[in-house]
Amino acid sequence: MIYNEKTETQSLQDLKNLQSERLRALAGYVYKNSPVYKKRIDENGFLPDSVKSIYDITKLPFTEKDDLRDFYPFGLFSKEVKDIAEFHVSSGTTGNPVVSGYSKEDIDLWAEVSARSIAAAGGLPGDIIQIAYGYGLFTGGLGLHYGALKMGVAIMPMSSGQTKRQIKLMQDFKPRILACTPSFSLYMAEEAKEMGFDPRQSSWEVGIFGAEPWTEALRGEIENSLGLTATDIYGLSEIIGPGVAQECYLKKGLHIWSDVFYPEIIDPETNMPVPEGENGELVITTLTRTGMPLLRYRTRDIVSLTNEPCSCGRTAPRISKIKGRTDDMIVVRGINVFPTQIEYALLQVEGILPNYQIIVNREAHGLDIIEVLVEIDEKAFSDQMKALEALRNKIKKSIENTILVGVNVKLVGPKTIARSEGKAKRVIDNRKL
Repeated sequence: MIYNEKTETQSLQDLKNLQSERLRALAGYVYKNSPVYKKRIDENGFLPDSVKSIYDITKLPFTEKDDLRDFYPFGLFSKEVKDIAEFHVSSGTTGNPVVSGYSKEDIDLWAEVSARSIAAAGGLPGDIIQIAYGYGLFTGGLGLHYGALKMGVAIMPMSSGQTKRQIKLMQDFKPRILACTPSFSLYMAEEAKEMGFDPRQSSWEVGIFGAEPWTEALRGEIENSLGLTATDIYGLSEIIGPGVAQECYLKKGLHIWSDVFYPEIIDPETNMPVPEGENGELVITTLTRTGMPLLRYRTRDIVSLTNEPCSCGRTAPRISKIKGRTDDMIVVRGINVFPTQIEYALLQVEGILPNYQIIVNREAHGLDIIEVLVEIDEKAFSDQMKALEALRNKIKKSIENTILVGVNVKLVGPKTIARSEGKAKRVIDNRKL
């Protein structure tokens, strides 16, 4: 099923014309309503009226995640706070979090693109969707919730966790669609087996999995474990949350809804566009958002892009699964984690040395585990076991309160962690993403 056939199957030329029309309107809108963008456009020495087509997008300034922190909380809004319908917040580094403001029109847009995404994955009106993404300031649960409402799909708003209850209600309600992180889907499969239920006999036929990077190998494991079609969804709260791009049932790339989210793929070193099909950094401009539109937002995600129409009938360009990042952020269980956050947490605890290492592993059942190796001074290391355990728990609590995800902490002696003459290797990610 194609949810919005007129838009999703329009010709490439019609799409370019629509993008051009919307970019012209966007340039004028942010110039009038965003002091930050007005200043940057003026500094670049051109008038918004000079934006005539989508190909003029390179005249516009880039936006970085640091901009959202620097102008925290409302400095990048293009509407007054009284006209914002919803706020969402994602984790930052050690300073301000990243805030995104959604107008009523933005919520309607979010519902539209999420409905397209559910349909692309294989959802149908009348289905039941079990949403096991977190609800709240995190955008995961609400985005698909809005899309399901718009599409006419009944919702089980489970949120994350409560694994046994998730499985029990799945058996009772028989939802056809499961939406959660890929790692949580595998965890539910393991729990189902322990409860004496074969997860391959579940009612789930379609999976919409995102909020963390995952591989084709993991897709195979999920599909074998749960007996469903596993599709990838992409989003980020700064842009709109889940629903920016979605794999169709053919699983040959994620359709990015480029009538509203214009994608560029650039060389992160030169900021110049790369040829179609080559890897580069994904840059997104929100063509129709009104609460907090963003110009040329650098996602730091490495992907490739193709404009070749898909056999499903959609003409929206497709991006690959995420192949890496240009910064040191890692995504664990849907949470953005930066080494600097952990460093900040460690510095709040006395008796440790400023040297640490973060090791990320994916266990057999699919859950991501963070282990933090922390050097402590010789005096602390010689303390009794009880004192060491108290210190370890203090460090663990400080880190978890900062990054909002559980970690394992291992205390090691001075000079245990390898030094580097160049940039310290703070993260070892063994997940083979």
